[in-house]
Amino acid sequence: MDDPFLAANVYGKMLKAIFFDAVGTLFCLTNRVGDHYALVADEIGLALDADQLDRAFAAAWQQMPRRKAIDGPRENDDKDWWRELVDRVLDQAAPTLNELDRDNFFEIAYEHFAEAGVWQLYPEVIDVLAKLSPRFQLAIVSNFDGRLRMILEHLGISKFFKNIFISSELGADKPDPEVFRRASKITKLNATEVLHVGNDFERDWTAASAAGLSIFKLKRGQNSLRDLVTLLEL
Repeated sequence: MDDPFLAANVYGKMLKAIFFDAVGTLFCLTNRVGDHYALVADEIGLALDADQLDRAFAAAWQQMPRRKAIDGPRENDDKDWWRELVDRVLDQAAPTLNELDRDNFFEIAYEHFAEAGVWQLYPEVIDVLAKLSPRFQLAIVSNFDGRLRMILEHLGISKFFKNIFISSELGADKPDPEVFRRASKITKLNATEVLHVGNDFERDWTAASAAGLSIFKLKRGQNSLRDLVTLLEL
């Protein structure tokens, strides 16, 4: 396994804070997106195929256009962005669905993904955060929206984080390095004092390093957050 750190200063005393990505790093869905979408459809009396929904979601996610950073938070906590994503999914998986059913599907789906039991922590997360929090200022940098705070409460890990940096509120999305610059500025830390932990090559590793942060390359199946603790010699 290659060295998960991009910069060596994390081994010294310069490191004061650790930023974490959220989905895929700290927690994940209890099932595929398509399965959750199928459950939502069932709630409004629609029979939609989970496999087809899952494929449509993967394609729609890749098709969503990138946005430039703006000054200040974006309108409506990015709910319109999620609506566009869901519309793209339904265009593929249920093209004949009428507008009323689309509206109902979206509103129920939007609430569904903030509910308890929809997300689950990776096994090592609580133990790792408990070891890191006494020594470092912990924060989250995520392309989620305000629902993330409710999810973190449901999962029982809000208490570990001093800041929750959400792209809709910062006005910048990963992989734009600006989101990390703004988060670092709010914490009043230099980029060299911050390590970012994430699982995505472009959104986490490339973007954070471009902003001057050190990175820990999380590759689930090859390593885990326990390796971060080991490397920091806690």
